[in-house]
Amino acid sequence: MKWWTVDSSLTKPRALHRPILAVLLCAAVLSATGCSLLPKEDEEEVLPVINPPKISQKPVYTVRSETIENTVRGSGKLMSMQEEPLFFTENDKRLKELYVRPMDVVKKGQVIAVLDVEDLKKQLRDAKLQFRKDELAMKETLRKKDEMDPLEFEGQMISFEEKKQAIADQQEAIGKAVLTAPYSGTIVSVPVQKGAVVKAYDPIAVIADLSQLTVAAKISKDDLEKVAIGMKATVDINAAGKHTGVVKQLPVITDDNENGGGGLPGEGGGAGEQKDSIENYLVVKLDKMPANLGRNTPLSVSIVVDRKENAILIPLSALRTIGGRTYVIVSDEQGKREVDVEVGQRTSTDAEIVKGLQPGQKVVGN
Repeated sequence: MKWWTVDSSLTKPRALHRPILAVLLCAAVLSATGCSLLPKEDEEEVLPVINPPKISQKPVYTVRSETIENTVRGSGKLMSMQEEPLFFTENDKRLKELYVRPMDVVKKGQVIAVLDVEDLKKQLRDAKLQFRKDELAMKETLRKKDEMDPLEFEGQMISFEEKKQAIADQQEAIGKAVLTAPYSGTIVSVPVQKGAVVKAYDPIAVIADLSQLTVAAKISKDDLEKVAIGMKATVDINAAGKHTGVVKQLPVITDDNENGGGGLPGEGGGAGEQKDSIENYLVVKLDKMPANLGRNTPLSVSIVVDRKENAILIPLSALRTIGGRTYVIVSDEQGKREVDVEVGQRTSTDAEIVKGLQPGQKVVGN
């Protein structure tokens, strides 16, 4: 009994220590795991390195020595050197007969068209009958000349001559009702139809000698002032490529025709409408005319109006102007500095420097 009593007194405190040990053990585990049971904090964001933008550098050009050419340009077509509209001089007459069609080949003197002038023929017949009576009366007047007042006699003579001239005019008008070809060639245009009422000088047909085709072009009035006969030209013909030649003829400038850039008039019309004539064009004679080309084939023309070899050139973008001063910025081993220059010719891309620069120098663009 004593052992159990002693043993009982010894084991009671151990039972009380077990909860304390459990708590301590949990604390140790939590201490060992640290913050692993807590929410994970966000990692610090790594920002990219932003480099400041580079200031764009202005371009630098090398002063060069080359050939410079100034050209003027225009557009046109192939035309015949011998080409003209055919027309009547009688007004408001009906076209009775039309004997040709486009591309018909005709010979000199061949009838092209005829006007209806039956009214004129009737008037002529009546006038001739009346004139026969006037002739008889004039014979009687001549017999009585010595008995008549000189002024009265002179008046009757004038009246008789006027009637005679009127008959001649009627005969001429009837003769002009027949239109014929002035030379052998090809009918290239027929802008009217049989039965139409035509006015004086309205074109009935256009005749051309297609064996004399040439380059005909139009350029602006300002550019035309720079062109002279004999200047070299390059002609780009549709479907035939580029060909060389020289300026042979300058256009006739009138108030109605200032040779404006590239306009191609029609085959020549009525009142207020410009007639299409080779005289209205700048003519270029090709070194060799390509074969198998037709009239009215479109083309463009480039004429060299000024050319200089070994010219000192810089891009236009390197040229600076303030007021009346023209200068460039030269860049070299000493840095950048302004240099005044004298400019000669200019093209669409380059400027010729007459004074102030030498080939090989560097200039800064704008």
